Amino acid sequence: MLKSIYTKESDTLRAWLKTKRKEKGLSQRKLANQLDIHHSIIGKIETGERQVNVVELIIYCKELDADPIEIIKQLKS
Repeated sequence: MLKSIYTKESDTLRAWLKTKRKEKGLSQRKLANQLDIHHSIIGKIETGERQVNVVELIIYCKELDADPIEIIKQLKS
């Protein structure tokens, strides 16, 4: 089995998170400041260098006013 970071689902998740961030008008740095993390983490998530666990996804989505169920449903289909 491939590591999940190399799947189309991971690509879909990263693209969705990036789109949601841009829809909110946030730079990577601004979102990172709001999440109280280093801005490089956002960049690594968006480029696939770092995965997001389910707890991080929920926290990330709260900051973006996004529903994590939306992306989970996309990934299931």
